[in-house]
Amino acid sequence: MVVTDTPPKTLNRDQLNRRAADHVMLQYGYHGWSGAPDSLRNGGYTTSFNLAFLYDFRFKSSPKYSVAVGVGMGWDNMYFKTTTIDLRKYPLGFANETNYKYKRYKLATSYLEVPLELRWAARPENYNKTFKVALGVKVGTLINAYTKARVTSDPEGYGGYTTRLRDKRNFNSTRLAGTLRVGYGPFSLFGTFHLNEFFREGAGPDVRPYTIGIAVSGL
Repeated sequence: MVVTDTPPKTLNRDQLNRRAADHVMLQYGYHGWSGAPDSLRNGGYTTSFNLAFLYDFRFKSSPKYSVAVGVGMGWDNMYFKTTTIDLRKYPLGFANETNYKYKRYKLATSYLEVPLELRWAARPENYNKTFKVALGVKVGTLINAYTKARVTSDPEGYGGYTTRLRDKRNFNSTRLAGTLRVGYGPFSLFGTFHLNEFFREGAGPDVRPYTIGIAVSGL
């Protein structure tokens, strides 16, 4: 009997070199606050949307691994049932509103972000048809914070109008979040979690926002 060794499978270098290094990533998901007191009653489907442009740097010695860095924007919307927030007060004025009735009341924030990911792909020569994992962080700076209310009835009997209040002084101007993505091909499940406080110290409860959702990306 003749025994022959099977040569190790080598990666297709031409396919690796043809792989695009820059790409767009879209993320949409559920947005929540960890550590929020029971008095903060959120309502409806709270949402988060992220858009990022990234560049992928492949490890030549280990093609299954790569590092990606880029720039993006993140928009978060937290909806409330009866809770209102006066952004002009310090500490923030959280109240259980009974004199006004709202069709919708939300706190919206937006960030300019720099995401960084360490990536692994089972078949790097075919990124569109392989299992992938990405672990990373993103650092963001707060661009805007405001509340928006659609009033259906006020104490004077009026309704059908919208109010908006902008003020970001009571929010932490920097956010640092851990990120995780697991998926196949261009689709993946993702999660993010704030590692630092959402509100400035003393301005509000120590809540840590998180997001769970779906991502679409070329890599």
